[in-house]
Amino acid sequence: MSNAPAPVAGIVLAAGGGIRFGRPKALVESADGTSWLANAVRSLLAGGCSPVIVVLGAAADEAEALVERSFIHNGSVHVVRAEDWQTGMAASLRRGLTAARALEYEPASESAPVAVAIVTVDVPSLGPAEVRRLIAPEPDAVGRHTLRQAVFSGRPGHPVVIGRDHWEALAESVTGDVGARPYLVAHGVRLVDCSDLGSGVDVDTPDDTAV
Repeated sequence: MSNAPAPVAGIVLAAGGGIRFGRPKALVESADGTSWLANAVRSLLAGGCSPVIVVLGAAADEAEALVERSFIHNGSVHVVRAEDWQTGMAASLRRGLTAARALEYEPASESAPVAVAIVTVDVPSLGPAEVRRLIAPEPDAVGRHTLRQAVFSGRPGHPVVIGRDHWEALAESVTGDVGARPYLVAHGVRLVDCSDLGSGVDVDTPDDTAV
């Protein structure tokens, strides 16, 4: 029996139109030229997630081209589109979970992901350290029942780790712009403090200090 950690896939939610920001956040770069979208994908990959599913919607053609330029030789990055992205974050989350369920693994294979680590594209401070902490095997190994959420100075944020046994129920529970948080609270999510690793701030407008 292998002692290797259970495989965890990654999901980047990057489908929104960024109305408050003024443009789709999947196309935004930080002041140093770092693509928010590429940073989210790299953070998941470097943090130990594979494969990584990128959910696009607004400006999907341009965003997909960006992913292809950045990860053209990486077969662990998959792009999917949420055709109903205008209806809110729930549509992107459902699309990502559907894609995770459809990953081409043998049903009984030990390589099938037991959980997904979910991040949003608008957290430019995200790094692999936060991802590694959320999927770490301590104090208990990540499994099909796992529910974990990063917190920053007491504020819930991303990554969020969702065990496979929750995917279907979570997808059915979300609606509109309401994400996973109500489900997580109702099902006893374990909070993982990441305040020492970054701010975890999601950037809503160009005036936000995290830009």
